[in-house]
Amino acid sequence: MELKAKIDALKEEALAKIKASENLDSLNQVRVAYLGKKGPLTEVLRGMKDLSAEERPKIGALANVVRDEITTMLEEKKALLEMEKINQALAAETVDVTLPGNHVGVGQPHVLTQIIEEIEDLFIGMGYSIIEGPEVEEERYNFEMMNLPKDHPARDMQDTFYITEEVLLRTHTSPVQARTMEKHDFSKGPLRMISPGRVYRRDSDDATHSHQFHQIEGLVVDEQITMGDLKGTLELFAKHLFGAEREIRLRPSYFPFTEPSVEVDVSCFKCGGAGCNVCKHTGWIEILGAGIVHPNVLEMAGIDAAKYSGFAFGLGPDRVAMLKYGIDDIRHFYQNDVRFLNQFKVKE
Repeated sequence: MELKAKIDALKEEALAKIKASENLDSLNQVRVAYLGKKGPLTEVLRGMKDLSAEERPKIGALANVVRDEITTMLEEKKALLEMEKINQALAAETVDVTLPGNHVGVGQPHVLTQIIEEIEDLFIGMGYSIIEGPEVEEERYNFEMMNLPKDHPARDMQDTFYITEEVLLRTHTSPVQARTMEKHDFSKGPLRMISPGRVYRRDSDDATHSHQFHQIEGLVVDEQITMGDLKGTLELFAKHLFGAEREIRLRPSYFPFTEPSVEVDVSCFKCGGAGCNVCKHTGWIEILGAGIVHPNVLEMAGIDAAKYSGFAFGLGPDRVAMLKYGIDDIRHFYQNDVRFLNQFKVKE
């Protein structure tokens, strides 16, 4: 039974080394040393060929039991060492929850976005829909359906970015109104909408002009719409945006898509109408253009102009922001200077 004694000795030796292992690396070395293909246990078993047929199964069974015991001890020790490693890491990485947190800077909407959203909120409260459309537009929607025939000066290349002869970058958001009028079902109620978005014109950038700017146009179409409806709407708009004490006045003007057309002024919110540098000492500031929708525009959209009428208005959020905050250069809005933008904090 010389082999049995060797196996028992290897078992005791292996278990002692497993118990003494202090980390996973040393434990793995014990596993390889005793259970590997070149380990002593394997060498001992190779001597079984010299045993009698009666002794061979007994030694084989003993070797399997010893191998299982060593494997079990290795697994238990491994689990213990892994848990110790986790506990050490947790102790080293303890977080003091009483320490103050790091400040995380929070962004805010751009000043133009704030103005646009403020206007949108006002008109949504009045039952209007917010409708957007493509910035790359067909010439037909941009001009012809707005009562701007082929020979109109506004269609000249100096004013418009053409992509092809019939496709362009929209010069106003009116095409959204044309598309919406074509699809609107008046059996479900009147059409009340505003269309905010970017527009493009061939213009030299300076303090008051930009080749790209924002526009918001409004449209109402229903039976028996009058200039009185337009004036009441614009008065509410001016008071909401510039102050409850503001007044408006309408001056005759001309736009191809409205008849009659008006320019709309608001009483100066800096001097209250007394005259100052903001209003150029007139007491009034021009803010938008408006008018009663031209019958041709209604008819081209498939609306019976004998039954329906409407009003439309258009304003530039860029100009509104300049007036409201006393900004003297439109280019400030597009230069992304945070020192400028941080002056317009969102009201909580």
